Amino acid sequence: MTDSNARAAGGVSEVAEAVSSFVSDLKGFKADLTSKLKQQDEKLTMIERKNFAPARPALSAAVEAEVPHKKAFSAYLRSGDDDGLRGLELDGKSLNTSVAGDGGYLVDPSTSETIRSALGTTASLRAVANVVNVEATSYDMLVDHTDLGHGWATETGALAETDTPKIDRISIPLHELSALPKASQRLLDDSAFDVETWLATRIAEKFARAEAAAFVSGDGLDKPKGFLAHNAVDNGSWTWGNLGYVATGVDGDLGGSEKIIELVYALGAQYRANGTFVMNSKTAGAIRQLKDANGRFLWSDGLAAGEPARLLGYPVLIAEDMPDIAADATPIAFGDFSAGYTVAERPDLRILRDPFSAKPNVIFYATKRVGGDVSDFSAIKLLKFAAS
Repeated sequence: MTDSNARAAGGVSEVAEAVSSFVSDLKGFKADLTSKLKQQDEKLTMIERKNFAPARPALSAAVEAEVPHKKAFSAYLRSGDDDGLRGLELDGKSLNTSVAGDGGYLVDPSTSETIRSALGTTASLRAVANVVNVEATSYDMLVDHTDLGHGWATETGALAETDTPKIDRISIPLHELSALPKASQRLLDDSAFDVETWLATRIAEKFARAEAAAFVSGDGLDKPKGFLAHNAVDNGSWTWGNLGYVATGVDGDLGGSEKIIELVYALGAQYRANGTFVMNSKTAGAIRQLKDANGRFLWSDGLAAGEPARLLGYPVLIAEDMPDIAADATPIAFGDFSAGYTVAERPDLRILRDPFSAKPNVIFYATKRVGGDVSDFSAIKLLKFAAS
């Protein structure tokens, strides 16, 4: 091969290598570019999903927030394991479930709501009273029970000064109410046993009986003050701080159906529209036999399930803690109890597990704080079975 031919062959070889290298670099650049574009597309897709994905329903989020507390609370009830409850916060509001200073742990929200619902549907004054939640140790309210002066103004006439209103301060202290349901450890170890529902039912039963009695006749010492614990005076001489009564005119007897009507109209019109009769079953059995002058019964049963019976068109609450018919007794009350009686309570309920005091059983010490008292003495009237 001549020198010229050798040089030509070498040139062709160099060109081929250069082209091959260029093609290889081009393929690598294309692959790298494709990979980067793919990564960028994935990032854009994730951003779009975050921006346009529908938010979780608030209810679902709330339920999810309750789950850790419910599981931890169940573990505590069954075995006494409180590791899950210590330091647990609910809903991000720094509400710690561990309340060692007060004794026990806060009940999980679903169990607590079950107990509150049961208390509100029992035959208790709570069903018709004004119920408020407080965080303090008492509930204070100011009541203006006098009418302000008023008059019609003329263009040139002088305006008379209004009288100074009389304001009373009513303070309802909260008292500790407790219940001690008991179960065997063997029953608690049974996974099929619904311990939360069982506990809620037992606590509600105990609390309901104690509250119902206190709201009617409690003396106010370490318990709510019942409306019958206040002094009762003849409605004709009624003053604030007392409950007015209408006398039947006969000791220990109703005397006649007209006294029921008189009781209704002894209550002011502003309260009468929301009036409710309160009496026990024994009294209701006697009253439902009453008839008017035309022979029609004054009592009528509810037309639908769950609807209360009515007396003269007003609902009747059967509260077994009301006194029986007897001389000088006040077995029937009529009033607007949503204005006349206030129940104040803390919303939290605590449980302390005690596996030692009643072996082999476990005692659950449940506590809540509740108070009650008359908040408007003009909103409740009594029927007194007496001559005067």
